[in-house]
Amino acid sequence: MKKIIIMAAALLLGLQGMNAQTENEENDDIITVTDKDGKSEEIEIPEGMEDNLDSLLHLYNTQTYLMPDTSCNYQDINPVFDKEVYVDRLKRMPTIIEMPYNEVVQKFIDRYSGKLRRSVSFMLGASNFYMPIFEEALEAYNLPLELKYLPVIESALNPMAISRVGATGLWQFMLPTGKRYGLEVNTLVDERRDPVKASYAAAHYLSDLYKIFDDWSLVIAAYNCGPTNVNKAIHRAKGNADYWNIYPYLPKETRGYVPAFIAANYIMNYYCDHNICPMVTELPVKTDTVLVNKDIHLEQIAQVLNINIEHLRNLNPQYRRDIVNGLNKPMALRLPSTLIGAFIDQEDSICAYKADELFLKRTFVDVNDAEPSVSRSRSSYSRRSSSSSSRSSRSSRSKKGKNKKKTRTKSVTIRNGDTLSEIAARNGTTVKKLRKLNKISGNHIRAGKKLKVKSTARTTGGSSP
Repeated sequence: MKKIIIMAAALLLGLQGMNAQTENEENDDIITVTDKDGKSEEIEIPEGMEDNLDSLLHLYNTQTYLMPDTSCNYQDINPVFDKEVYVDRLKRMPTIIEMPYNEVVQKFIDRYSGKLRRSVSFMLGASNFYMPIFEEALEAYNLPLELKYLPVIESALNPMAISRVGATGLWQFMLPTGKRYGLEVNTLVDERRDPVKASYAAAHYLSDLYKIFDDWSLVIAAYNCGPTNVNKAIHRAKGNADYWNIYPYLPKETRGYVPAFIAANYIMNYYCDHNICPMVTELPVKTDTVLVNKDIHLEQIAQVLNINIEHLRNLNPQYRRDIVNGLNKPMALRLPSTLIGAFIDQEDSICAYKADELFLKRTFVDVNDAEPSVSRSRSSYSRRSSSSSSRSSRSSRSKKGKNKKKTRTKSVTIRNGDTLSEIAARNGTTVKKLRKLNKISGNHIRAGKKLKVKSTARTTGGSSP
């Protein structure tokens, strides 16, 4: 009897724990702060802070060149400091962008130093790959170097990151903005994923935003929600162009965006004080680029030059289908420096390798010009006419209805290299919903398995107004 009572108690506690966990998971994308009047406010967490670590872990550079620091003796405990300590540390940072302290900033510091400790550890390691690129681009436009931490909150330093609204790459460019700043996007290439080109485009965009607002906090806010929304907020605040004054009039995510930027600067400088061990980085081999004026598949290069195709993909993340479309115009291909000579010497052999299998687009095609011979009976014609009339009638009836949104559940197969964030973006849902629907607690998924996906489709048909 005693054992039964103990087991029942344990089960009850377990259920309570599950309920608590569910509640926490439901609130993962928000933080709650209390204003000076004691009123609670919910602020949305920038999407990149939560959804891109799982994709980062699948990158070749991460798997190959980042590893835990076994010599790090920090206890995995996040210490708590007095408010004055945070204020002093923010004040000491060598920045020209304001880094003020308040409760909202503190909440984001707590998020990075607590729940996102593992993500910070990886990003500190990955920063060795990307920060020099960011700094060069920002220097080219004479911008504050602390802006290099924007991709920390935008993409968690994942060049393959895709948001639920389609923003892509380290700097999370939307398609129109990317094209406006010279980034080519088509079926085969997406230069928003190119770390170098996207960094220069981002620096150009930030420079243009500063010409509009002349205030870096407003620039950072505009980078998140667009200059139009910032201008609207300024008008609603009766022309007071100060971020913390227009704060209530900004979109919910943007209210958290500048505080998250301040917190990112803080944690990337004071991680040691929070017992966070950076991943040890073995810098990849030196790379160089070569211009290609033919169509070449990455698999051709991998097989002929004996290089891991995942390494090639990570060196060239802009090529969406593994095809370097050099026939359209010369395209840059990044390779380890040691393979540049071999590529030039063996380019013809590379192009010839399995070309018929990898490139299926036909250059010429014959048209079947034979005279069709079809015999139709009167009865079959009559049936088809009747059927067609019936379908037409049903179609006209359906058009009288209003447009509706319909939620469908389907199964998708996990492809090799897929991540939860990429699957969510492809199917118009979120990582959190995928986890909940498939009862996934972490980010680990296996290629070949199926995932349930709920997507929202619009059924059209409605009479014209």
